[in-house]
Amino acid sequence: MLKSISARALLGSLLLGATLSIPALAEADLYVAVGKNNESEPSVKLELDREYNLAHWQPGLSLRLAGGVLLLPGDEGDGNAALIVTPAFRYTFADTATRPFVEAGVGGALFLDTHYEGRDLSTAFQFEDRVAAGLHVGRGEVAVAFTHYSNADIKKPNNGLDIVTLGYRHPL
Repeated sequence: MLKSISARALLGSLLLGATLSIPALAEADLYVAVGKNNESEPSVKLELDREYNLAHWQPGLSLRLAGGVLLLPGDEGDGNAALIVTPAFRYTFADTATRPFVEAGVGGALFLDTHYEGRDLSTAFQFEDRVAAGLHVGRGEVAVAFTHYSNADIKKPNNGLDIVTLGYRHPL
C-alpha cells in the first residue's frame, strides 16, 4: 500500500514528526487512523497529541493539539505525504462509561508534493478542516472523522482533498 511513497520521503516525514513531538511524548497519546479519500485511495494518519482541559471555561470542553504525518499512497505512482498540525476543540458529553465526544478544528498540512493522483493542489501548504465524533473505549477511544484539505484559494486551482477515517487513540 505504501510502495508509491518513496522510502526517503516517508522516513524524513516520520523523523521530523517524531523530533517535533519529543518534549510532549511523556504525556502524549498515539492516534492511528485509516480511511479513504475522494480519490478512493487509502490514507493513514499517525499523530501524537495532548489534551488540555478547558473546563474552567465550559464543563466538558478541552483542546487537543496534535502533530504527525498523513500518508497517501497512490496507484498511479504519485503518492504523497504531509506533515500535519491538528488543533481541535472537543466537547465531551455527560459522565458515562463511554463519554461520547465531538470535536472540530482548523489546522495545517505541509505536503511533500503539490500533486496527488492527478489532482493539482497548487501549494504545498494546505489548511486542514476536521470534524470528528467518538467514544471512549477502555483506556483509549475510537473516532470517525471527516477532514478537508484546501489552500483556501491562495493559488488556483484549489483542488482540495477530502478524507473519511476511523481512528484509535491510546495513551502512551
